[in-house]
Order: sequence, then structure tokens, then C-alpha cells
Amino acid sequence: MSTEFDIAIIGGGNAGLTLAAQLAAQDNPPSAVVIEPQTVQQRDCSWALWALDQQAEQLTHSIKGRWRRWQLVDETSRVVHSSNQFSYLSLSSADYLLDCAAQLREPVSLIEDSVKALHPQQHETIIETEQGRYSAKTVYDSRPPKIAYCDLRQHFLGWQVTTKEPIKDPDIATLMDFRVDQSRGLHFIYALPFSDHHLLIESTLISGRIETQDWYRDAIKGWLRDNHIEIDEFICEEMGVIPMDTLRTKADPAASPTSLEPKPLIATIGAASGAIRRSSGYAFQHIQQQISQLAAGIAQGHMLVPTPISSRLTAMDSIFNGVLQSRPDLAVSLYMDMANGLNGDQFARFMLGQATASDWLRVIAAMPKAPFLKETLKQGVKKSVKRISKQLLRQQKNA
Repeated sequence: MSTEFDIAIIGGGNAGLTLAAQLAAQDNPPSAVVIEPQTVQQRDCSWALWALDQQAEQLTHSIKGRWRRWQLVDETSRVVHSSNQFSYLSLSSADYLLDCAAQLREPVSLIEDSVKALHPQQHETIIETEQGRYSAKTVYDSRPPKIAYCDLRQHFLGWQVTTKEPIKDPDIATLMDFRVDQSRGLHFIYALPFSDHHLLIESTLISGRIETQDWYRDAIKGWLRDNHIEIDEFICEEMGVIPMDTLRTKADPAASPTSLEPKPLIATIGAASGAIRRSSGYAFQHIQQQISQLAAGIAQGHMLVPTPISSRLTAMDSIFNGVLQSRPDLAVSLYMDMANGLNGDQFARFMLGQATASDWLRVIAAMPKAPFLKETLKQGVKKSVKRISKQLLRQQKNA
């Protein structure tokens, strides 16, 4: 096997293997390798998204559950949405990634190895791994992003179980049930019935601090007890942490798609490049869109990574998260009021980042005005101070 490649992809998750599969499908694919230390079975977890029927059909072999109705619940109310356009899907990451891996063909390959270090050279990057060394003109790094200790994050622990008695309303996905302890941050139960006896339950917390595993388990046990659900068989447990603060791509400043002498590009893709929706934690669709654009660009010789989420949407989400942190007393009502102000199609579009102007007006109308105006001004001042500081630093350097 060759150790020299046009492209090296670090990490074989959604971004990495999707990119490899799309490169392999091109008429004249570049030589590429995906470097991933674990099998897809070792990393199997649940991914979720809203999808139109065409995409849902394309993902059929990976779908664990599909719902046309979903709900948000608090202590006093219940909002149930339905849609004829969108389905809420839960995917098996292992099934999806196995499908991507099956599409690889020479000169695109997947190897099981672990990257230790990257060493940029003049025209290539040396990739040092546990088993050897590789070189590539371009490196796309899809490894999970590092999260600062105090950054806002969505963290969860979930169980898959079978139940003794049939589940009530198995055709409804519970996206957020807020009838749990709210003392540690915005806390909710996420429950997906895959059948009338098969259930995924996750205790999910949005905060800057991760709790002990038993804290989440106790919340799941309490929710099951309150909903009179008895476990027949415990299937598995999964955990995760999703960043909800801005992450920026760090590319080699010497790289340029128009340079006469190509220089190595090292860039992040997927979640590490900011493809996670800050206000919700959803990432699958944003990663898919980014990778499709990147693969199309590579076919034309353009190697730079597209921005996964617009700056306008990121700014709006930043304001929303700022209100969550500054006014935790409003957190539950923000989500419930938004759900109340939208129908199923509008809610799905909003969560996908595809909201129309009319959808945005409905969301804004549903939100309390004073906290959002205050947070908008606060973030505007921060940006102005940051911009002025940069200008002063440049002036000092040029002096």
C-alpha cells in the first residue's frame, strides 16, 4: 500500500467517511486515505435529524426510527407537532458508516491506525501514526473538537431498553421533556420509541459542567418511574458531549487554492470546523452539506473547506445561548414558546437552519423582547471592543 496521498482524512466519522465516499464516486478521484483507530461498531451511537422524504429514502439502511410527530413537554403544557413534509429520523452511526466504507474504491482507502502528530513540510504534511508515517498534500482533520472547561455544552447519557408493557404513543418522538431537575442547567429527557416495546431515553443537560454518570442515570430512572414504564431488558448505554460555542477552522495561512506552487493545507471539517448548530446541538445535516460542497470543490481543484453554518445564523444562535446562560429562569419557556409559535414544518425548517423570513418572524414574536435586546447589545459591545483591540495591536506592530 502506498504511503503518499493527495488527501489524508483524519477520523472516520460522519465528515471523514462521507467525504471519502464522495471522493471515491468521482470520475477521476484523488488518492486519499482515511485514518481511523476504531471500528464503526466500537463507535456506534444514535444520530438524529429532520429529513425530507427523498433524503429519508437514501438513508433507509441506516434508520433505526422515523417519526412524523414529535413533542415538547413541561410541567403545565404539551406541544405536539406533525409534518407531512419532514420526518424526524434516528440513525445508527455504524450502519451509515459501514455503507460509506463499502463505497470506497481505489485510490481511496480506509486504514485502522491512530494519528500521533502532524508535521507540515514545504509541499506536504507528514502524518505520524502508531503504525508508521504517511504524507499528503492536503489534510482534512475531522477529529472531535476540544471544549474549554467552562464552555457551554450539551451533554447526555442514554439507555436503550425494551419495556414490559407497550409504550404509550410510539408514533411520537419526545424531543424535550422538561419535567426533571432544573437545578444544574437546562435539563430534559429525550425519548425515542423505536417500536411499542423498544425505547431510547437520554438525560440531556445544557450547561458548562458535566455531572457524574449516576446523576443522569437517576434522572432516567425517575422519568421511567413517573411515566410508569418498567424495563424488561437493558440493551446498551451511550454518552456524549456536544459543544455549543463557536469553533473556527484553523487552516494553514500559507495555503491558497490559486498559488502557483501548491502548499500543504491542514484544515478541520465536520464538528471540529463549527458544523454544530449552537442553539440545538444538531450537526448531521450541516456536516452533510459542508462535505458535499467540499467534495464538489475538490473535483474542481479547490481544496478550502466551506463554512458549514452562516455567520448570521451563528450570531443569532450566540444571542439565544447568551440568554439561556444569563436568564436560566427563562430557559424552559424559551423552547416551549418557540414550539408553540411554530407548526411542524416551520419547526423542522428552523432546526435545520433553513427557516424562512416568515419562520424567523414567528420565532421572534414568541420570544421575550427585553432579554434578547439586552444580550444583542452586550454581544455587539464585545465585538466592537474586540475589533478595536485588533486594530490597536496592528497599529503597534506597524509603528
